[in-house]
Amino acid sequence: MKTVRILAVLGAFYWYGLDTSAEPALTIYNQDFAVVRESVPLDLKQGTNELRFTDITAHLEPDSVVLRDPSGKRALQILEQNYRSDPVSQELLLSLYEGKTLDFLMYNQEGAQYTITGKIIRSGYVPHQAGLQRYGQQYYQTQSARAWGPSGQPVIEVDGKVRFGLPGTPVFPALTDEAILKPTLHWIIETNEAGPLDAELSYVTGGMSWQSDYNFMAPEQGDVLDVIGWVTLDNQSGRTFENAHVKLMAGDVRKLTPEQRGDMNAALEAAGYMRSDMRPPVTEKAFDEYHLYTLERPTTVRDRETKQVEFLRAANVQAQRFYVYDGVKIDPNRYQGWSGENIRQDQNYGTECNRKIWVLLEFANTDKNGLGIPLPRGRTRFYRRDTDGRLEFTGENLIDHTPKDETARVNTGNAFDLVGERRRTQFTISHDQRMLDEAFEIKLRNHKKEPVEIRVVEHLYRGINWAITTSSHPYQKTDSQTIEFRVQTPPDGEVSVTYIVHYTW
Repeated sequence: MKTVRILAVLGAFYWYGLDTSAEPALTIYNQDFAVVRESVPLDLKQGTNELRFTDITAHLEPDSVVLRDPSGKRALQILEQNYRSDPVSQELLLSLYEGKTLDFLMYNQEGAQYTITGKIIRSGYVPHQAGLQRYGQQYYQTQSARAWGPSGQPVIEVDGKVRFGLPGTPVFPALTDEAILKPTLHWIIETNEAGPLDAELSYVTGGMSWQSDYNFMAPEQGDVLDVIGWVTLDNQSGRTFENAHVKLMAGDVRKLTPEQRGDMNAALEAAGYMRSDMRPPVTEKAFDEYHLYTLERPTTVRDRETKQVEFLRAANVQAQRFYVYDGVKIDPNRYQGWSGENIRQDQNYGTECNRKIWVLLEFANTDKNGLGIPLPRGRTRFYRRDTDGRLEFTGENLIDHTPKDETARVNTGNAFDLVGERRRTQFTISHDQRMLDEAFEIKLRNHKKEPVEIRVVEHLYRGINWAITTSSHPYQKTDSQTIEFRVQTPPDGEVSVTYIVHYTW
């Protein structure tokens, strides 16, 4: 029986410090953002109401906020919304007392306490990066530098003399109305009906992410694998969520960068699905153009916490190991921006040799093969059991989002006992006849005690009009400018592959 499991983050919602009974819901995307949906108990009068709401995340996107009556019976309109995400600190309070005097606590050499009075000329405080999500980091840094000067350098006047830095520990008389202890939404709301209302609040927030990881375990011999999949959730949102209903969205969801965003509202919804006879911890379904994984049981993930949940366990997954030799070694920085004509004219292009032969493993993501669920993008680790029964690590890589009934292919490293060598043996070009002939020899050496098939990949990069005029081995055309030889190499043996390609243009 296959199992699908997945993880979650949570949310408790507070209204003026009171815990609401409704459990929040989260949809977390593997692109470092999430959608939060919660029930907010309101007691409104008819007309205009002023409310302050705390216990939101520190990375809320203000222009994504939606507050509504989920039943659609009450009209709610936010006339004004102010988002504050700069909780009180010493630097912030200093900025509120600029132009005023404060007492500073100091100690003499004997450790006795005394105070002096100083005037705050400049606090050195740079306000919270309110424009960061809309305009981007570079814009904000430029604007704040112009407006506020160097941060962290308060200027204090003591006894008629100006000094940089604080003379001691500032003693503040009291918190002002401008100070907040948590990120806060300040609303001015208009409604057409008085009375209590369980409103629905939703918003997009940064600071949450999830990723999947896969462990593939092979026996001493062969490539029949046991697979365990994990989901790792990271909550860096600045808030703890408790007993939340969590969904994870897998796929390449388009989300604008801060520089692209401008004015934009986001409202994202999701749902759940069942997969097995027993109720699994995590279920999966297709959702729009993506896949949605639902954690069936509410759970808690605290702020600054990383949590892992097993979401996949499968046995006897049939995999195929094969070897690939791609002998061309090209520095992409050297040839960046080169055209096809540049490549054709440079006779040294593509002649540097790569000697490594890759080890690849592929498996079918099908029900018949013990899998058959959409696999989110993630890291794959491979282990093989030694003769003493212990698992030894043999490589890792990444797989992309893999739909059901597709094949995943992973490069697990380079073969130790297989070596490739590639050299060009002929280069003839005629600009008058608009033709070019190029010949190569590829040597494959197998130092194993058993025969091995090696797939030799050759890129015909000189042009799209080509023909193989001579070849020592059969080949397959895999795309318009690539051919592949499948070469059997004997134990402790060497095989040479040669061919000549003729280009015209």
